Amino acid sequence: MTENDENRRAVEEYQRVVLAYETLDREIDTLLTAHRGNHDDMSAEELQRYRALARERDELYNTMRYMEQQLLENDDNASDA
Repeated sequence: MTENDENRRAVEEYQRVVLAYETLDREIDTLLTAHRGNHDDMSAEELQRYRALARERDELYNTMRYMEQQLLENDDNASDA
């Protein structure tokens, strides 16, 4: 696998993570909108779902930031070569 192939694969994986993040974010927004933006009005089950979605979204956000750093480092290394 060439370096170009590896970079393309890394960008495609990053795009998958971003799409997953955006999907979770929309799902959270939908849940909040159904309760006028207030999680205090959610049932215990809905609140549990909201918190699980928020945790997963936060994990994806952290993954996105890590991947961005890796991509930037790869780009810097390529421009130094």
